[in-house]
This record gives sequence, structure tokens and C-alpha cells, in this order.
Amino acid sequence: MSEIPEPQGRFAGVPYDWRIPTPEKFKARWWNPGDTRVLTPRAFGWGYDLNLYWLAHPAEFWRRQQRQ
Repeated sequence: MSEIPEPQGRFAGVPYDWRIPTPEKFKARWWNPGDTRVLTPRAFGWGYDLNLYWLAHPAEFWRRQQRQ
């Protein structure tokens, strides 16, 4: 994925984004092998979402973490 959308802002240190979500934003948050974070800012709302790609591919996640 070429661009990972940034959250709209932060409140109490937690990211929020109240903009209308797009399918691309949901994919960037929930299924993105290009983002090494397991917890990503929510596609809509306040808090965090899971990058489910890394739950489905734990061995690849571990290998990437070792390379960093």
C-alpha cells in the first residue's frame, strides 16, 4: 500500500478520526502488510483497530520484527 492515512487527531493520547471512512482506509487499518503495527488508529471513531493481517501471518510478523 502506498499511503497509510494518518488519524485526524489525538485526544488524551488516543487517536481519533471522525471523517467518513472509505474502503481504502478500512483496508489500510485492518489488513495492511505494509504497516508493521498490530494496533492501528481506528478507521472511524476514537481508539485503535487490529491489523488483522499480522494475526493471520504471525511468522512473517516475527521475521519482520527481527529485521528492524
